[in-house]
Amino acid sequence: MTDYELALYATKLTIESFSKKEYFLQFGHVQKNIGFIANGLVRSYFIDKDGDEITVGFYAEGDYATHYSAFIEQQPSKYYIQCLEPTVMVCLSHENMQWVYDHIPNLERYGRLIAGEILKRQQERIESFIFQTAEERYIDFVKHHSGLFNRISISHLCSFLGIERQTLTRIRQKIAHQ
Repeated sequence: MTDYELALYATKLTIESFSKKEYFLQFGHVQKNIGFIANGLVRSYFIDKDGDEITVGFYAEGDYATHYSAFIEQQPSKYYIQCLEPTVMVCLSHENMQWVYDHIPNLERYGRLIAGEILKRQQERIESFIFQTAEERYIDFVKHHSGLFNRISISHLCSFLGIERQTLTRIRQKIAHQ
């Protein structure tokens, strides 16, 4: 990308700050911006039929905060994206993203790469529940997200792993004794 293209792209970005517990996206709302997390931590979740919050993802520095398919289609989201810490995001609106793709072709390729990465992560998450045990999901989380342990609550972790708190305790005890 040329300096001119980069400067042009920068004119389409905004920087937004969010407090802890503030929502970047709420269920039923159309996501207007995709957010690149410069600093902070968010979680994505939905509320099931019993009223329980089910965490589907944690996104920290260097990740994107988005319900991507709803963002691309400009449809109401099925998820909440809530800040777990004070968070700063570099945001690009849907409208500006379309403008950028039309005027800076190199960024369209970058957009496809981001979409591919999001799809890959979603597929890995689905397959973790099909092919892995709860213990394997926990070990995988520890391996790939060790930096999040002191930043997320046990209840959010259990929800993400799809296990009860007691199960997590048993898994941790078993691993500690190996």
